Amino acid sequence: MSEQSNEEVVRSYLRAMEEGDSDGQGPLRHSDWQAEWPQSSERVRGHANMHAIMENYPGGMPEVHAGRLVGSEDRWVVTPVYSIQRVVGSGDAWWVDGTITYPGGATWFYAGLFELRDGKIYRETGYFGEPFEAPEWRRGYVELMEGSAPR
Repeated sequence: MSEQSNEEVVRSYLRAMEEGDSDGQGPLRHSDWQAEWPQSSERVRGHANMHAIMENYPGGMPEVHAGRLVGSEDRWVVTPVYSIQRVVGSGDAWWVDGTITYPGGATWFYAGLFELRDGKIYRETGYFGEPFEAPEWRRGYVELMEGSAPR
């Protein structure tokens, strides 16, 4: 079996993520894997800790229904949890952006940096932002994008 490129590793990892397959993510994670969430100042070290977080999610993890958008290799849809719109990068650094829908129905924007080491996911840094209405005072200087901000 040939070794996967870093892009293939990231895409395989995202497929496991969209399927809620923690066991599938494990082999793609570096032995020193960590996830960082700067907004809450949290760091998760090791696959076992992330697996435990998912297993102990309040109310249980939502059921994941995944689908693929036809027409572009770099577009994936994961519902109700992740909807990944774009995967870009090169070398050991890959960016992912999309939205996350939480069990209560709120949808937030998500951007994630995936760093690789030795052909495996070494570090994930996730940024989460709640959508907000554009302020009225800027209306004369901007154009509103269709379908960008989940409501």
